[in-house]
Amino acid sequence: MATAPIAAAKSAPKASAPPKMPIWVWEGKTKTGEVKRGELEATDEAAAQQRLRAMALSSVKIKKKRTLFAGGFKLPGIGGIGQKDLVIFTRQFATMIDAGLPLVQCLDILASQLDNLAFREVLTKVKQKVESGSTLADALGEHPKVFDTLYVQLVAAGEIGGILDTILNRLAQYIEKAEKLKSKVKGAMVYPSVVLVVAVGVTVVLLLFVTPTFEKMFKDFGGAMPAPTQIVIDLSKWLQHNIIYAIVIGIALVIAFRAYLNWPKGRQQWDAFVIRTPVFGPLIRKVAVARFTRTLGTMISSGVPILDALEVVAKTAGNSVVEKAIRYTREKISEGKTIVQPLSETKVFPPMVVQMIGVGEATGAMDQMLTKIADFYDDEVDAAVAALTSLIEPVMMVFLGGVVGGFLVAMYLPIFSIAGSIK
Repeated sequence: MATAPIAAAKSAPKASAPPKMPIWVWEGKTKTGEVKRGELEATDEAAAQQRLRAMALSSVKIKKKRTLFAGGFKLPGIGGIGQKDLVIFTRQFATMIDAGLPLVQCLDILASQLDNLAFREVLTKVKQKVESGSTLADALGEHPKVFDTLYVQLVAAGEIGGILDTILNRLAQYIEKAEKLKSKVKGAMVYPSVVLVVAVGVTVVLLLFVTPTFEKMFKDFGGAMPAPTQIVIDLSKWLQHNIIYAIVIGIALVIAFRAYLNWPKGRQQWDAFVIRTPVFGPLIRKVAVARFTRTLGTMISSGVPILDALEVVAKTAGNSVVEKAIRYTREKISEGKTIVQPLSETKVFPPMVVQMIGVGEATGAMDQMLTKIADFYDDEVDAAVAALTSLIEPVMMVFLGGVVGGFLVAMYLPIFSIAGSIK
């Protein structure tokens, strides 16, 4: 019954400029009491209410969304598919599966209410594949840029075990925590990056526009320049005559560095260097441990065999050194060894982590132990990011002050010399 308006909409003839259906903003509660919000397209309020009832929501509030332009013109999302879109889709999908709706109907409803056209197109293709007899995991696997190997493997496990709604909720929780972890690391890099860009910009402006003025004034005074002043003037002259070359060299260096990282051996060398650095190394190691334990714990608790789980975890490690250690561990487990010995031999994971995983393996509660380790290292990452930020801030301020202060001293040295001569 819920698909009748959709089928009618599909059979309607296409006009050159089809009118946009109204957008309805809704809010409701799931069976567990969790508040859900979203938007959907529907011809009228009754059709919108019908779709929301199919999602098994209670205490539903719905209202028509106001648009900025007459005639209901709306700029739909046409960009990429972000992790937030994926989390919302996964949670809504889990709610609808738990309510007992057929798989195809769930995909149809979810696709029809999406504003992101790219995501809508992907879900439509997934629905068509499922309708033709494919499993959901296989249909999702045809879109690896949206649904990665981890997502597809867990959905497959959920389909086999008949716990797809539970698996989808775990997936949504995993993606949220993984994104939160990634945003912490990115946040720690924002401040030094901004300060570095400002320092370079200020230096370029001083050399291109301020230094020539001082140079002309010093020439009028005559006499030899102090060494620091002469260095700054020479650098200014070089930059004025070669700024195009400087820009080209900068772009070439960035391209060369990216090519180096795309080269497998170069990536391994860079990852090995970064993970051993005194400041960023411990943070990267903690992030890697948190990601490894969270991913492995989610997959094992979902019923994925450990060898398959380790293969997926290796692909999502984010660091080639950690990936190599996980693949080595997987190889040794396939030979009949326990997980503790090879993990300890890699020297990548802290002894405490290895021992806790060993306890979890011995007691048959490895998934729970891995989740506890992941939660612990999430807190460790928080503390490491806070410490790194507090360390970087004064260092970057001293660096920026040194750049500007050094320039000012170099420019005022001749003035001090002239003042001394006058006395």
